[in-house]
Amino acid sequence: MIDTDFSQPLMLPWRITEIGKGLVEQSARALQLTVPPTSNQVYSDAQLTDYAGKSGFVWRPPLRMTVRATMSADLKGTAGFGFWNHPFVPGEKGFRLPQATWFFFSAPPSDMALAKGVPGPGWKAATINATRWQFLAMLPTAPIGLLLMRVPALYQRLWPIGQQAIGVSEQLLDSQLLLDMRTYILEWHPNKILFLVDDRLVHQAAVRLNGPLGFIIWVDNQYAVVTPQGKIGFGLVDIKNPQSLIVESVRIE
Repeated sequence: MIDTDFSQPLMLPWRITEIGKGLVEQSARALQLTVPPTSNQVYSDAQLTDYAGKSGFVWRPPLRMTVRATMSADLKGTAGFGFWNHPFVPGEKGFRLPQATWFFFSAPPSDMALAKGVPGPGWKAATINATRWQFLAMLPTAPIGLLLMRVPALYQRLWPIGQQAIGVSEQLLDSQLLLDMRTYILEWHPNKILFLVDDRLVHQAAVRLNGPLGFIIWVDNQYAVVTPQGKIGFGLVDIKNPQSLIVESVRIE
């Protein structure tokens, strides 16, 4: 169990990461993760995690996460909080296929349009599990599948199969929620995940995640493009005004 209101100095298992101009500051009542003005030539990331490498992942269902948080207006890059398997960890060998369940924000030019009918960028309740055997079984046919997805009628008919195979379930949330301090709840059950904002259910994902996963809160100046039609790209964006993710408390039980 973790129960932190950030009124006391941070102790293990919390770990701060500041890359580029990323800055993590603690006040008497909150933790503020900030990316100040920076160019697209410098990757800047401010994050808080409860793990050190894959060996530090400890979370499995059933559990309940409660986070009190708010964000800056006109946010760029990506930001959010929740659980994932950190597909690439500096200092470790290899790459892990992603597993994640979280509240996730991305701004254009990000376009991760993996859920049919849900825009690529935005503030979302989201899951992904690319370690499922269904996805691994489809990998040999992926080049042909990407071509077929460029035909609108085939995309409408076939992509739901692909989406289910990679365990993607998303719900676009009102971005205005970001501007006020809200209570975000994620209930991770063995066969489903519930997302609530201020005790109101906003999304239910019938997705099974294997775990174990690590907890993360972050804000950065990165973007990613990944679509069923085969568009893939990554990069950095200019940050003209300071942008922050402010967290009052985290409870995981």
